[in-house]
Amino acid sequence: MSHTSYAMLSSAALFVGMLVLLELGRRMGAARLAADPAHGQDGTGAVDAAVYALMGLLIAFTFSGAATRFDERRNLIVQETNDIGTAFLRIDLLPAGAQPAMRDLFRRYVDSRLDVYRDVENMEATQGALARSTKLQGEIWREAVAASQGTGAAPAAPMLLLPALNQMFDIAAMRVLITRVHPPAIIFAMLFVIALASALFAGYGMGGAKGRNWIHMVGFAAVMAGAVNVIIDLEYPRIGLIRVDAFDQVLVDLRKSMD
Repeated sequence: MSHTSYAMLSSAALFVGMLVLLELGRRMGAARLAADPAHGQDGTGAVDAAVYALMGLLIAFTFSGAATRFDERRNLIVQETNDIGTAFLRIDLLPAGAQPAMRDLFRRYVDSRLDVYRDVENMEATQGALARSTKLQGEIWREAVAASQGTGAAPAAPMLLLPALNQMFDIAAMRVLITRVHPPAIIFAMLFVIALASALFAGYGMGGAKGRNWIHMVGFAAVMAGAVNVIIDLEYPRIGLIRVDAFDQVLVDLRKSMD
């Protein structure tokens, strides 16, 4: 099952679960009021407020964190493109005879970097592309060190090219690391549990009504399930509905400019 399908099913399950608990809470509230009409819901407001406040804080923090990481992933794509472009331009500092081979290594390296994020749900292909890019990093570094010290290299070659390569490699490692940074699974579990609990308490508060308020029940469940789905998609922007793939175009454009 794809991540998108899993996220949609999880959100649908939360939506249905909240509707069920809203109805269950409504029946419990109605039964309580029937047994004690005068004081059936005394003291429940403080509990409701505490649960709703906790739910709001949890959604706010998880959404804010997911949105921040989403923006950081987009920025890292642009930053890696800039770093590769800078290093590629500084190949001109090397001896003329060493430049064609170095440029070819850069082209292969950019191709491998694009392949790493082309289909992240295919772990075998992703790991293979990552291994190729790591191997090419070593080849680029060895060739650059040797060529920058060779005859015909600009005196500033070691000081300008090698730090640029180091930055290019560092940002690649950072991009791999940021894809693995997510909140602990217990946070998502708490989010689901508190959403279901809030549905139960909200339903209990509707116990005094003569009939079901479908607009509020369905609306409440839909808004909560939608918010959770957006948070999950922001956390996994390569395999959900909200994606950062469009920003890969800057790296694609850079690769075209290398030909």
